[in-house]
Amino acid sequence: MDGIVTDKYLEVYFFLAKLPQKFQIIPLGGLGEIGKNMTIIRYGDDMIIIDAGLMFPEDDMLGIDLVIPDMSYIMDNRDLIRAVVLTHGHEDHIGALPYLLKHIDAPVYGTRLTLGILEGRLKEKNTSAKRLTPVKAGDQVQIGPFKVGFIHVSHSIADSVALSIKTPIGTIVHTGDFKLDQTPVDGRVTDFHRFAELGDQGVLVLMADSTNAERPGYTASERSVGSTFDETFRTARERIIIATFSSNVHRIQQAIDTACKYKRKVCVLGRSMVNVVNIAMELGYLMVPEGVLIDVDEINNYPLSGIVIITTGSQGEPMSALTRMAMSDHRKVEIVPGDTVIISATPIPGNEKLVSRTVDFLFRQGAEVVYEAKSGIHVSGHASQEELKFIHNLVRPKFFIPVHGEYRHMKKHAKLAQELGLAKENIFVAENGQILEFSADKGGIAGKVTAGNVLVDGLGVGDVGNIVLRDRRQLSQDGILIVVVTMDKQRGCVIAGPDIVSRGFVYVRESEQLMEDAKDKVRMALEKCETNGIVEWAAIKANIRDALSKYLYEKTRRRPMILPIIMEV
Repeated sequence: MDGIVTDKYLEVYFFLAKLPQKFQIIPLGGLGEIGKNMTIIRYGDDMIIIDAGLMFPEDDMLGIDLVIPDMSYIMDNRDLIRAVVLTHGHEDHIGALPYLLKHIDAPVYGTRLTLGILEGRLKEKNTSAKRLTPVKAGDQVQIGPFKVGFIHVSHSIADSVALSIKTPIGTIVHTGDFKLDQTPVDGRVTDFHRFAELGDQGVLVLMADSTNAERPGYTASERSVGSTFDETFRTARERIIIATFSSNVHRIQQAIDTACKYKRKVCVLGRSMVNVVNIAMELGYLMVPEGVLIDVDEINNYPLSGIVIITTGSQGEPMSALTRMAMSDHRKVEIVPGDTVIISATPIPGNEKLVSRTVDFLFRQGAEVVYEAKSGIHVSGHASQEELKFIHNLVRPKFFIPVHGEYRHMKKHAKLAQELGLAKENIFVAENGQILEFSADKGGIAGKVTAGNVLVDGLGVGDVGNIVLRDRRQLSQDGILIVVVTMDKQRGCVIAGPDIVSRGFVYVRESEQLMEDAKDKVRMALEKCETNGIVEWAAIKANIRDALSKYLYEKTRRRPMILPIIMEV
């Protein structure tokens, strides 16, 4: 009998000895930037992905529609992906999924509203939505060696969750985007008890939202916006137009509630706004009394003082409904003097000029515009310093990784954690692509994987890179000059030309002498090629480009793109 017990003990011992004694956290996006959030948790040959978001292009990304994470590491390990787990339905957390799910076949876990919004995005991109798996706050799901728990948190979109991820080595807590709203619109406060419970059980690694780590104090409650709506509605004499993020269901709910209080009908404009409102109503996250919503074609059936329009365009997007109204380009709605326009959002970094331009045009149309953050018309969805301290004190992690923020936000959050007593060597201000490896008592950076930006332009994903962007910048700054020459390849002589076409460089009719001199420079370059016996088209083009570039810079201090074209006969 003793021999059997010993054999069994050795069998279990050797099995456990073969298990990896470390797990890895690999961020592919969301560190040192706002948006593009994506993180991999890996234990042995099992991986889960937390979120898969996009980022909107920066000013110098000319013509680019959006930016998604480089997923090369995922493609190389696609057979190890066990699931995708989502924290909430904002584009910076789900926007890259239509591109990811074309290459991997794994279940996607998220709350009902998150998956409802995602399903609409997947249909737009003709991507299968067959493996969407709804969960709710409080659920725990076993995914390979990971036990993933979903914890309710407050944010600027309903149905947001934080995650607890139990691995064989220890527990990871990922807050997602959150704030500690004590008076949320839906009455569901953050599940403080669960965070405290996890802290008591022991948390190895905390990953926490850093977006507002620079802001002292507490973030204002979403309910405070309702009070500002009430004041604005009470004093408005004509039509009210509210622009906000389509995903902010609680903000929309407060706008509708206030409209009902003042007996106004509500019209919803903008494709994304209409889609989210329909999904939220269908799933029970948005309560709208019968007869309140009207179609845009019914607006003229009511007095201006009886209408509220809820629309997209809070970021000044050129094709949004609000911007089109401001530019008198909307087919159904025109701004009229006396309209009150509420822009219930703060500009995303980089969008300030677009928003300012929209506000200017609204004022020109005679509207009264409420847009300053200090007016109380918008509050953040992210935790400020005192809320971050509270979560740290509840969870009490051994190691900490600040996430979701620009580098200065993460450094500030790291300093905050130090002030709370966490050792500096246990805090990792990481970069996208770094492999953070943890055992039960140690943590550190163990390498790097491919990470970066993939640019989406129209139907092209990743086919626009740095070289193409460089060419676009040059074209936008100095224009293009096309040089056309017809040559006899056998004899190596010019038959016709050179002809020069200018686009975005100079106005030809006012620069005839410059163009004639430029042609002379091209002729001289061709003669030099002929004299030196150069017959290769590439070499001839390079000589034309060099001679013309030097001459034009001397005369204009500009460097247009020069494109030589040789017609062969």
